[in-house]
Amino acid sequence: MSISISDLVTVRSRHPEAIGEAAARRVRRPLIGDSGRLMIVAADHPARGALAVGGHKLAMANRVELLERLCVALSRPGVDGVLATADILEDLLLLGALDGKVVMGSMNRGGLAGASFELDDRFTGHRPQDIERLRFDAGKLLLRIDYEDAGSLTTMVTTARAIDDMAERRLPVFVEPFISRRTGGKTGGKVVNDLSAEAVTKSIAIASGLAGTSAYTWLKVPVTEDADEMAAVMETSTLPAVLLGGDVGKSPQDQEEAYEKWRKALGLPTVQGLVVGRSLLYPAEGSVEAAVDTAVGLL
Repeated sequence: MSISISDLVTVRSRHPEAIGEAAARRVRRPLIGDSGRLMIVAADHPARGALAVGGHKLAMANRVELLERLCVALSRPGVDGVLATADILEDLLLLGALDGKVVMGSMNRGGLAGASFELDDRFTGHRPQDIERLRFDAGKLLLRIDYEDAGSLTTMVTTARAIDDMAERRLPVFVEPFISRRTGGKTGGKVVNDLSAEAVTKSIAIASGLAGTSAYTWLKVPVTEDADEMAAVMETSTLPAVLLGGDVGKSPQDQEEAYEKWRKALGLPTVQGLVVGRSLLYPAEGSVEAAVDTAVGLL
């Protein structure tokens, strides 16, 4: 039986076993539904301390508001599921919002935004055994590679083993690869992702070859700076892929430009869907419903 948001703390404090019970009775569905496409709402940003949306530094810090927005998004036609960390997914389980949805557990959250160890991205989130135990449907991990940061090698090795562990359980894992660098060089500065066609091509090639099997590997890829180059970029691998929506900027014009880039890329043969978070949950203009419906329409 589902509860209201106002009851979450009471249930968590007095009946923690309710989470496992909700997971056991959740109605599941195939990864790919009747539409043949995937529309996933992402909400795993807070666990990295990445709470900003546009100019609002703590937009995602209000958990009640975030859950309300997620419930609205998940209720819209064409939305297949959600990607999030354990705390958020377990709230949604208790709220009864995950029946008939694809549930994706976020696996590596150790590379905190702005930290000196950001690229040594430890797997501090869902383990493969957690995803299996909770009857979730897939996992997601982030693979940022900086050729000048040895922490990237640690992340690559643990990523490969996580893919192996997921494949042993026949669970899909969505790998989100980037070639990254620090703006201040090796010792400091902000980590930025290179979205040039060459860099995205390299990241796809590297991610596709990780682990002992790629049978259950999906790619989660950004649209390149020049969207017209995406067709050649996506020829790098035969693995199924979804597009990463990302933060689309502060203005309605930024959002419209992002939608047009997504529309073009969604027509490519290996692209099977879209994973979008902040730009739908906290749109620059209009409601969550309108933003989500527009994104679904692109599919």
